[in-house]
Amino acid sequence: MSAITVLILFVICLIIAIPVSISLGIVAVLPGAFDPSFTASASYVIRSMVGGIDSFPLLAVPMFVLSGIIMAHGQISKKLFDVFSYFIGKKTAGVPCAVIITCLFYGAISGSAPATVAAVGSMTIPLLLNMGYDKKFSTAIVAVAGGLGVIIPPSIPFIMYAMASGESVGNLFIAGIIPGILISALLMLYAYIHCKCCGEDKEKINAEIDALHAKGFGKIFKDSFFAILSPIIVLGCIYAGIASPTEAAVISVFYALVVSLLVYKTIRISDIWNIFVEAMKTYAPILFILAASTAFSRVLTLMQVPQLVSGYILDNFTNKIILLLVINLFLLIVGMVMDTTPAILILSPILLPIVQAVGMDGVHFGIMMVVNLAIGFVTPPIGVNLFVASSLTDVPVMDIAKKSAPMILMFLVALLLITFIPSISLVLL
Repeated sequence: MSAITVLILFVICLIIAIPVSISLGIVAVLPGAFDPSFTASASYVIRSMVGGIDSFPLLAVPMFVLSGIIMAHGQISKKLFDVFSYFIGKKTAGVPCAVIITCLFYGAISGSAPATVAAVGSMTIPLLLNMGYDKKFSTAIVAVAGGLGVIIPPSIPFIMYAMASGESVGNLFIAGIIPGILISALLMLYAYIHCKCCGEDKEKINAEIDALHAKGFGKIFKDSFFAILSPIIVLGCIYAGIASPTEAAVISVFYALVVSLLVYKTIRISDIWNIFVEAMKTYAPILFILAASTAFSRVLTLMQVPQLVSGYILDNFTNKIILLLVINLFLLIVGMVMDTTPAILILSPILLPIVQAVGMDGVHFGIMMVVNLAIGFVTPPIGVNLFVASSLTDVPVMDIAKKSAPMILMFLVALLLITFIPSISLVLL
């Protein structure tokens, strides 16, 4: 069975709505089933699936998922939003900018884009509506800014890319800092332009922010201190060499529990079981996709797909700029139709040798790849962030997508800068 046939069958499985994990498992087994001499027999595929999830770095993923869910229940996002609103709420676009900064900080806690949208959106969207902001704009800005959750470290997709490419998780986390800040700055620029053109209800905004000021900076800072400290502790442990990313993920779980139970008292002991169940339900589909993706990527390697694709692209696109633009376009399309985890695990071994052949650093490519796939979170038809945001406000997904278009344009500007200016990603390494 040829590689093209396998890929066509995979696309057909996705089109007829077979779950991604099952689709990957089917196409991973087919080459060995049709050709008994092929190395990847059914038993080989099963061993690859088990071996693919037998990884210490991979343990960071369920831990960050659990930590994010604990902090969502612990209302950590509200504490973050209050402190940012206190300082910039009365400025033009101050409240939408506070939402974007909250997504940036919450992303540095959860490592997940949908989790960031759910946690920040459920709290900030009602506030934005009370202050007179348009419902579609309020929903769209949270949906797009939620994409920062996979770019600013710690990031679950960075862990997946490290697993697929062999790059250092720590280096990827460090490299994601400036790109995350750059994208958030461009989103805030758009929010400023939008609010300047469309206007704001200053009376309602001032009333809300005055209520915050009435509490006094001391109380606001005291309430938000432990929330702001969370990403500092997690990332500080990694960068200072105190803990590996996996160990830091476990630290974040215990920190989230202690802060939510004992400091903020926003969750009770009786809530913990339901939180664990929610975390298991969130991680289990990721685990199955991860196992099947690993097996499928190994089958593709045995079929020499990376070498074939690499040879074809390098033979037909000799100009580095054109080559990178083509890869970006391809990744944008993939992000629209495929989940982040299988996309990274399948495509990294194929595309990494190509970009390395034209002199691109592996860490730099990892940042570029994740930014591309982050855009996929807010583009139909898969656009997970769109569906999460829609569930919060009942705004139709396509309406959110249309309102998100200018912000996605800002994301694309950042993507081009990140692609062609390597120092944006690598300057801190």
